[in-house]
Amino acid sequence: MMLDLMSGFVQELRSAGLPVSLTENLDAMEAVKHIPMEDREAFKYALAATLVKNSAHWRAFETVFEVYFSLRGAQYDIDGEGDLDDLLREMQDQQGEGRGPGGGSMDQLSQEELMMLLYRALMQGDEALLRALARQAVSRFAGMEPGRPVGGTYYLYRTLRNIDLDSMLEKLMEATRQEVGGELTALEERLERDEYTQRIDKLRKEIEAEIRRRLVADRGVEAMAKTLRKPLPEDVDFMHASRDEMVALRKALQPLTRKLAARLARKRRHGRKGPLDFRSTVRHSLSYGGVPAEPKFKYPRPAKPELVVVADISGSVAAFARFTLMLVYAIQNQFSKVRSFVFIDGIDEVTEFFRNCEEITEAIHRVNTEADVVWVDGHSDYGHAFEVFWERYGRDVSPKSTVLLLGDARNNYHASQAWVVKEIRHKARHVYWLNPEPRSYWNTGDSIVNDYGVHCDGVYECRNLRQLEGFVEKLA
Repeated sequence: MMLDLMSGFVQELRSAGLPVSLTENLDAMEAVKHIPMEDREAFKYALAATLVKNSAHWRAFETVFEVYFSLRGAQYDIDGEGDLDDLLREMQDQQGEGRGPGGGSMDQLSQEELMMLLYRALMQGDEALLRALARQAVSRFAGMEPGRPVGGTYYLYRTLRNIDLDSMLEKLMEATRQEVGGELTALEERLERDEYTQRIDKLRKEIEAEIRRRLVADRGVEAMAKTLRKPLPEDVDFMHASRDEMVALRKALQPLTRKLAARLARKRRHGRKGPLDFRSTVRHSLSYGGVPAEPKFKYPRPAKPELVVVADISGSVAAFARFTLMLVYAIQNQFSKVRSFVFIDGIDEVTEFFRNCEEITEAIHRVNTEADVVWVDGHSDYGHAFEVFWERYGRDVSPKSTVLLLGDARNNYHASQAWVVKEIRHKARHVYWLNPEPRSYWNTGDSIVNDYGVHCDGVYECRNLRQLEGFVEKLA
């Protein structure tokens, strides 16, 4: 049973994008042998220590864990409602209460009595009672029905709306002020507010976990894991990322650039062997009686390429261009020179914005606010932008240059001027096109990827950081 559960758990982690190898799977199985199975937190962190290698993957791991192990342990059994009543009676016996607020069973509490009990649990920081009240609140207010095709967010909203946690914080703060018999100092106010906020967040998480447990019991582990599965930061689509996902992308970018820079430097340092060094081979063959038993090769001296980036920053592709520029400039020491140009229907060089700039985000902000990229109406016109680029900067493209063209090639039915890309290819070392749209969208509507792609060394789909990372490794 445990082996099957772990197998399904690891498979779901892989489906969510976490790179879990066979060795790490075996390490996890060995680690849980030394963990008391009844200690759910220890079990969770033992698995995390062996299966999670990137802090950005923690939330995805935690979601999968909570689904697969949501019903494990007596305290998480959704049928054990009698335990809640036992907890209430025990608390009342300790306080010498009769009926009082909630005398008897949890189900007999009125909403006012339930809120009073909740208020008391938050004041005292009673985690066991908060967990019991979270279960009772879900039972009473969520309105969950077996087989009903409704997401957990809806049930969470219904439950939180009925217990009104927003006003609870101020009630708790007011009670604290009355206890001390006056106003709190600024420090005391902040500390108390932080403590109560933390307790309220704990309650909210307990309610969310209880809803998830009931949904798992109703729909099954696999179905819920698939429903709750969210992409890792490196798999988030640039063109459809939410605000929170954009924040996660920015956090994931910094460690990615460090890893990429180290990998590219190592690749250049330990590149494949150069041509045969005949003189050295003959000289060393003397120790073998003239037999060239140990061929010697010249050390390759790979030149760092010059990089020219030409990026469309219009509309939805702006996020893709922004992250690509940030990535390129974070590893710019891997190139001998980097020049950047941005366009919509006009084009402007923005290399100076990045020069001697300590914070790349500041340079990106200047690109978005100061670059002169509008020629007529601010709608994409690749043909005009490329034509102006060739007239102004074409002479700077050399056999050392690798040119990156970034955009979805949606040209609003203007002339393509694809001859410009052809001319650039004749002068440059390489020309690559990076497109943030799925391949199935290419050459549909006003997309003219093929018009440009036939003159490029390669056209790559780069919808997320993982694909962008894979391409950048090919550059150096």
